[in-house]
Amino acid sequence: MKQDRTYFWRKVHSLSGLIPIGVFLIIHLSVNFTAILGEEAYNEAAAFMGSLPFNTILAIFVIYIPILFHGIYGIFISREAKNNISSYRYERNWYFYLQRLSGIIALLFIIWHVATTRVPATFGAEVNFDMIANLVKNPIYLVFFIVGTLMTIFHFANGVRTMLITWGITVSEKSQRLGKFIAVTLFILLSAIGIVAIFAFV
Repeated sequence: MKQDRTYFWRKVHSLSGLIPIGVFLIIHLSVNFTAILGEEAYNEAAAFMGSLPFNTILAIFVIYIPILFHGIYGIFISREAKNNISSYRYERNWYFYLQRLSGIIALLFIIWHVATTRVPATFGAEVNFDMIANLVKNPIYLVFFIVGTLMTIFHFANGVRTMLITWGITVSEKSQRLGKFIAVTLFILLSAIGIVAIFAFV
């Protein structure tokens, strides 16, 4: 019974990383990317996202709860994981280790990002171009913004690769190479979008 429950919750954890968190990540990066078109374009995109019907309910049940579940259960998985890269320096071992490490960094980054944007918004601050631009003026925030964005994207992209394996979609060695190609492509593409978007605020 315990194994069945663990199997179930690990599947839910895996699925939550793709939907809705992965979908939200792509949308969020896309909104940020509009900053390359200028302050007005970003403000319009951010205002549109903020004006969606049932925005608060959507944020709680589609973003915050899944992220909290994925993060907390991910920490539980990380504590149980046996990292053996010191003994076995295989590529998959490194991916396994980096997935856990990137997950922890991503969770800390998300908490910090929410604390510096969404929390002020609940007290009347407007999430706009000027808010982000003022934040990235701080070099520490800028560095953490870059590192956190890259780690979050890596965690998502590599999570897609491992999900394809654990869900039995990529079983053969050839199909797993395809899964790796998809993950690497996702990482490169989304990282480019994310980094370009960050420097649009600088």
